[in-house]
Amino acid sequence: MKHTRIQKLTLAGLFCAIAVVGSMFSFPMFGSKCAPIQHMINVLCAVLLGPYYGIGVAFAASLIRNLTGLGSLMAFPGSMVGALLCGLAYHKTRSLTLTLLAEVFGTAVLGGLCAYPVSILLMGNSAGEIAFYAYIVPFLVSTAAGSVISGVLVCALQNTGALGRMQHKLSQ
Repeated sequence: MKHTRIQKLTLAGLFCAIAVVGSMFSFPMFGSKCAPIQHMINVLCAVLLGPYYGIGVAFAASLIRNLTGLGSLMAFPGSMVGALLCGLAYHKTRSLTLTLLAEVFGTAVLGGLCAYPVSILLMGNSAGEIAFYAYIVPFLVSTAAGSVISGVLVCALQNTGALGRMQHKLSQ
């Protein structure tokens, strides 16, 4: 039991590092930095670690990205809501398709809507400067790209049998 927890924490740390380094390959869109690698990591966390590790990885990666100047405060609502939703979707259904859709919906729609008050309250933007749905489009672009990447990666792992072995090893 303790060995499995250490393996999960190690993998979570590795995923956090990949998300932070991957955010160097971001692109700006409407006041937000789109980092599709974070969304790929959200799905991998959902499939391998579960929703709570996914939220932890998303929070830690967002915090490190902000502290190092690689991200904005928008990283928190976008990545964490998406990580929670896709983690819960995979936990309940074991369906990769539903997990990817939950990541896109959680990040783009719910995370985008949560970003609006963050932008006004914490970043000092006035409500007149940004529309209520202003973060949905950039979050959608970012999460769609990351979900496609993770979908291809998880399918490749499934086809080789590596995914099943990894999941079994992490569930002991």
